[in-house]
Amino acid sequence: MRKSILIGVMCLLAFAGKASDSIAAKDFVPKISGLIRAKYEYNTSVNGHRFQVRNARFSLRGNIWPSYIHYKAEIDLSDEGEIKMLDAYISYAPDKGVMKGFSATIGQQKVPFSTENLRSPYQFYFANRSFIGKQMSHDVRDVGLKLAYEYDKVFPFSLSLGIYNGDGLYNQQEWQKSMNYAARLVFHPFKPWQISFSLNSVKPDAIRMNLYDVNTFVDFFNFHIESEYVYKQYQHDVFKPTHAFLVFASYDIFFKDRKHADKFGYWPCKISPLFRYDFMTDNNDGYADETGAYLPTYPSRQRLTAGITFSPGIPFLSDIRLNYEHYIYENPQLNQDNKLVLECVARF
Repeated sequence: MRKSILIGVMCLLAFAGKASDSIAAKDFVPKISGLIRAKYEYNTSVNGHRFQVRNARFSLRGNIWPSYIHYKAEIDLSDEGEIKMLDAYISYAPDKGVMKGFSATIGQQKVPFSTENLRSPYQFYFANRSFIGKQMSHDVRDVGLKLAYEYDKVFPFSLSLGIYNGDGLYNQQEWQKSMNYAARLVFHPFKPWQISFSLNSVKPDAIRMNLYDVNTFVDFFNFHIESEYVYKQYQHDVFKPTHAFLVFASYDIFFKDRKHADKFGYWPCKISPLFRYDFMTDNNDGYADETGAYLPTYPSRQRLTAGITFSPGIPFLSDIRLNYEHYIYENPQLNQDNKLVLECVARF
């Protein structure tokens, strides 16, 4: 039995090797990529330490019909110690013909809401996400259908519309009487400047919540400046509207001359000092307590984050992030979150 399996595997490898010699066959060869984020945190509020593997992701992309139908499967083997299936979808996205620019994606995928939410971890500017990216972006992944159109000529823009179960990744058997909806419009007045508007309508329990998002960023002279705002409204006014805001700036210092490599071992190709301010008012996740009252799931807070990112390889493909986060609560006794973070990121 083992011999038969071994022979079968060898035949498949041989076939794959021969197939890869053909340009047509190469179009069907899956592409494997991965990401590892490992971090150390020191909480200055409670004088505590911890190490984490924040992500250990592996993804598989490929073509069912080159230039038209594609697929992706991605799993995280350690999302803070838990195994999670992330993406599992099939997409019709022709790159030629009259339907070029249009796409339809069905399966488990990211919801098209918020610029920060749509960034992959290797694209993060900071070690930890903002309040918008973490506490405000409900069900960042869900199972459903997304239709999108992208135009890249005179006035580039893209439009995405999605409908989803609303039960997240692991409860897909329930029949839904109400769905979640998302929409996102992105346009570029000129190349370094992007503006986006997003809507996410979710109903995790008895009430529906509508989230409205606007984001803008610009890249110029090695600066990246970005701001985002989210307004969250609760059905029947069971909870006062939640506001969340962020603004941050990053400056890239590139090093083309590596004459110091012998002295220092390896000279970074980029160093990026950065600073962020974000806040969030009282936020409820859509669930009432035992008495039927809607209370803050996340109390109002502000945060100042300062950091520096070292990129010893290609930027965003291998980064070392050093951040310090200082929290400000209306009730200072709630603050147990001030921390120093050292994170190493590798993408392959």
